[in-house]
Amino acid sequence: MKRYEVVAIVKSDLAEEDLTAIIEKSQTIITDRKGVIAKLDKWGKRRLAYEIKKQKDGFYFLIDFAGNGPIVAEIERNFKIDDRILKFMTVKKEGAATREGMDQEIAAAETKRTQIRIESEGSASSANDKTAHQDDSAAGEVKPRRPATRKIYNKEEQTQRGE
Repeated sequence: MKRYEVVAIVKSDLAEEDLTAIIEKSQTIITDRKGVIAKLDKWGKRRLAYEIKKQKDGFYFLIDFAGNGPIVAEIERNFKIDDRILKFMTVKKEGAATREGMDQEIAAAETKRTQIRIESEGSASSANDKTAHQDDSAAGEVKPRRPATRKIYNKEEQTQRGE
């Protein structure tokens, strides 16, 4: 089994039921042919860089899966037939192609996301502490400030200054 990613752009004016039907059909194609889905992301409605079939907006979604060539061929065949799909792209991806390896990748990515979230919350609270500390010190004493601009000397002024 090899690892693939499919990104598709669907018409933005579709109902939520139609969108879920397209995604579920893709999932059943993968699972019926003994493929393994690692991740399914709905990226949402976005402005297109250029018009595609007279559409300026599109709804993006991504399916990351492991499977073989016939799965990819069948998904692409269905996307070509469906008029609701504006564009799609399938990319062969490096990475684990077994279920256990994919589970480990997903767990590692989730751990990393959690760690980043904790760090960002910690930095936000420390930034709030710093501003509170600055407010306390500003009330008690006046600190001299550095000038906002620096003077740029021309060559004549530099020779007069001894630089």
